[in-house]
Amino acid sequence: MTRNLEYSTRICLGFMALAVGLGLGACSVRDDRVAVDDQAAAEIAVPARMERNPTLPDLFIKREVSIPMRDGVNLFTAIYEPADTSQTYPILMLRTPYSVGPYGADEFPRRLGPSRFLAKAGYIFVYQDVRGTFMSEGQFVNMTPHLDNKSSTSDIDESTDTYDTVEWLINNVPNNNGKVGQWGISYPGFYAAAGVIDAHPALKAVSPQAPIADWFFDDFHHHGAFFLPHSFNFMSSFALERTELTTEWPGSRFDHGTPDGYKFFLEMGPIKNSLGLYSDEARPYWDDILAHPNYDSFWQASNLIPHLNNVGPAVMTVGGWFDAEDLYGPLNIYQSIEEKNPDAFNMLVMGPWVHGGWARNKGDRLGDARFGDGHSRWYQKNIEFPFFEHFLRGESDLDLPEAYAFDTGANQWHRFEEWPPARSEAKELFLQENGGMTFAEPSAEEEAYDEYISDPAKPVPFIQDITTRMPKHYMTADQRFAARRPDVLAYETDVLEEDITLAGPILAGLWVSTSGTASDWIVKLIDVYPPDAHDNEDMDPGVHMGDYQMMIRSEVIRGRFRNSYEHPEPFVPDEPTKVELKLQDVLHTFKAGHRIMVQIQSSWFPLVDRNPQKYVDNIYMADEKDFIKATQRVYRSASHPTSLRIGVLEPN
Repeated sequence: MTRNLEYSTRICLGFMALAVGLGLGACSVRDDRVAVDDQAAAEIAVPARMERNPTLPDLFIKREVSIPMRDGVNLFTAIYEPADTSQTYPILMLRTPYSVGPYGADEFPRRLGPSRFLAKAGYIFVYQDVRGTFMSEGQFVNMTPHLDNKSSTSDIDESTDTYDTVEWLINNVPNNNGKVGQWGISYPGFYAAAGVIDAHPALKAVSPQAPIADWFFDDFHHHGAFFLPHSFNFMSSFALERTELTTEWPGSRFDHGTPDGYKFFLEMGPIKNSLGLYSDEARPYWDDILAHPNYDSFWQASNLIPHLNNVGPAVMTVGGWFDAEDLYGPLNIYQSIEEKNPDAFNMLVMGPWVHGGWARNKGDRLGDARFGDGHSRWYQKNIEFPFFEHFLRGESDLDLPEAYAFDTGANQWHRFEEWPPARSEAKELFLQENGGMTFAEPSAEEEAYDEYISDPAKPVPFIQDITTRMPKHYMTADQRFAARRPDVLAYETDVLEEDITLAGPILAGLWVSTSGTASDWIVKLIDVYPPDAHDNEDMDPGVHMGDYQMMIRSEVIRGRFRNSYEHPEPFVPDEPTKVELKLQDVLHTFKAGHRIMVQIQSSWFPLVDRNPQKYVDNIYMADEKDFIKATQRVYRSASHPTSLRIGVLEPN
């Protein structure tokens, strides 16, 4: 990004102390650009007062304030202002339900801002406890419903709280340049996304990162199927009600009494038994989850996606292809803004990351998968940094595409002018006999199917690890253990003669039947490595990449929602039934010599709670007697062809 030499020098020297204090290396002036340089800070001549290693208190002045909202509620806010008051700075804000600690005017965090590059560039950093959390007044509401039509000061939501905060900041924080940015990862990503609606004119750039969008489709549910260990463990502490202003987290991690989550959740029995496992402290939101198994007004009200209208700020939504928590959110928030706000600056970044990995690790690996070095740092320097610098300083050119996406099979970044890519061709892979899969439609006129017995007493594990949690690497884990089970069907192509790149959404068109009246259906897309594939470095002993079955994408649907998420219905026993399951987008090259595999099953435990396989109005209130074995069939005939609809990327 182009700036004049005087400006570059001022930034470099003015914030060298910050670079040293954060252990981030130095910046240097070169070709009238601010360049990030990992050489020692001693290479740059700095004022004598900065020759010692400064800390954040040397570089910033911290203030803790209560910012009034339009309804009289005050939100606790920590403001870190550069000690150098000789110039003006943009404001970069994060709003969170997870605490803005450490609290106290003399207490500083270990780092400020989204990355080292922005920390060095010169910003006023603002952190705010959202309404009803920690030191902020008011009542906390999970996924605060957005109000489209507001008629009084009592009509508040996260959009109004963001607006009122920005208004206060630009009028009460000295040395700000009148421009505000916002970012946030995960739940804070939701608050960032909510802030773009009817935004304050000073809010110029917002980056929702791994944002929650709709808890019926991400985080705690996938197409209505309940992600058990993730929700159970999270809500054991987060769902506790706050009784007073506090600087401390309530409660503690739940003690499962065993490291074996498969054993723990199986012995727990039906989900309704979970109500007796928590302590006597109230967790009303957990009760709400179990009281609302369907996509009723409770869940619909907290869905942010329909409300993403009138977006004024530039928006950069960021996600990870292997985000076990919030993959639905970034893809659908980006798409919704794109459809509703055609004139807005709106871009998408999808990299080889786990949840928040672009800010928390190198992005070079996940489990046994390897993606090459430096992706997180490259993103921070070449995408995130110029995005905020351009829109919050306005003194740089911007060369960012509509979408930056990482190919997780070829290990390279691609620029696209739209997402999904227009140059992808729609194709279908069809299941065939003997576990085959081809682009040719089935020709069998007689009914053809494969079947298995699904037993809720012995559900298919989702990973081989012994864990009570949802390990991030399950998203790329070797699936050979599952393919060898009798209650998992596996189909694969012949060895690929040339590379094939899948780009965009995937739709599984299942023709299935069950001998019961209820069932879940899980579909996994897998990259099967050749037998002679070389092992990666630092792999666990006994693990080899030869014939490795790397999961690329997976999804589950609670079959009761096959026609409507609002109005569930039972299956007719043994009747072939169409179930369409949308898998989230991919960008993945299956290399020549590999195979494409699909696995289909009806349990995925304990990642997803067990379906009793007998229809119950509220599935969470099922009794032990409702859990029955069922014979599941997957059809592959001409009249009932099961297929995977994919987008195949055409070469440039």
